[in-house]
Amino acid sequence: MNLHEYQAKEMFRASGIPVPAGKVATSAAEAAAAARALGGSVWVVKAQVHAGGRGKAGGVKLARDPEAVGAAAAGMLGTRLVTKQTGSEGLPVERVYVESGSEIARELYVSMTLNRERGRVALIASAAGGMEIEEVAARTPEKILSVNVHPAAGLQGYQVREIAYGLKLESAQIAQFQALAVALYRLYVDNDLSLIEINPLIVTGQGALVALDAKVDIDNNALFRHPQLAALRDTSQEDPMERRASEHDLNYVSLDGDIACMVNGAGLAMATMDLIKLHGGAPANFLDVGGGATAERVTAAFELILSNPRVRAVLVNIFGGIVRCDLIAEGVIKAVKKVGVSVPVVARLEGTNADKARTMLANSGLAITPAEDLTDAARKVVALAKGKA
Repeated sequence: MNLHEYQAKEMFRASGIPVPAGKVATSAAEAAAAARALGGSVWVVKAQVHAGGRGKAGGVKLARDPEAVGAAAAGMLGTRLVTKQTGSEGLPVERVYVESGSEIARELYVSMTLNRERGRVALIASAAGGMEIEEVAARTPEKILSVNVHPAAGLQGYQVREIAYGLKLESAQIAQFQALAVALYRLYVDNDLSLIEINPLIVTGQGALVALDAKVDIDNNALFRHPQLAALRDTSQEDPMERRASEHDLNYVSLDGDIACMVNGAGLAMATMDLIKLHGGAPANFLDVGGGATAERVTAAFELILSNPRVRAVLVNIFGGIVRCDLIAEGVIKAVKKVGVSVPVVARLEGTNADKARTMLANSGLAITPAEDLTDAARKVVALAKGKA
């Protein structure tokens, strides 16, 4: 689960991490009033969406009077902001964050995430703040600094100093960086986060370190331990189909293709999508109904994938180990009858009660094309999607 910038900065403030003063607004009038309340002569108006690259997409505006703040907010609110991370449809802007302007002497990058290869939390930093870190890593990897934190020892002072020296911070700033890094680590561990990112972490004209931006991602699997964080969820920023899938405990990710997939098992789902691509098609989704899928869950999954208007064919690929194939067939039949399917459906069922499941599908009176194996299924569904079968 992602947080908005203003929510992440509230967490930062509570942890003693320096951030500029700011207020959230849902209207142009509120934004102008926020600027007056904050005081000063320069403000930044930021669209609140769960995506990076806002500045390049027009989602961050500088204003020099409250009226200009209101105008900037009016231009953002009610629109959909399209960035490199949102896709062509963009994300709705329902709030803006009005922040006091800062004097910037340097821009740095700092983050904490999980190093999956080492199984440890990693503190990552770069002197190339303000840029997309992926671009920095690709073009100048030597600018990326990192240390891995042993879970028993926690973040050590020498590790923080190693990063601080690499960023060429001055002596007074090293102490500030130490406090900031320790606070970030505590936030990360105590709240079961998957990512904290500050881009940029600025050095002001007075030599102070301030988090000018804030990104926080929370591990969904740990939200049951943090109801106060779960309450911050903004469903308007989520893919509607992925949100519906989560309500039925389905693992679903929207993609840009036109062949819907319903598979049990993440590995099998990935292999299914690969074979669709190999044979010239494009998957419309990743969908793992799980090893213990019920007929009801399969029905919900089928309704979900059929609600995508881009879908031109459906591939059901089930290996019945824990889950019985006849239960899958029952769910498919219920869903097809309930929703009404106007696109071809290909089914490959193997494993427990597979013969019974094939008989159920054959006797259902529904136009479901059987497949002998996964390759046969992929070829058939790609041909049907292209209207060549």
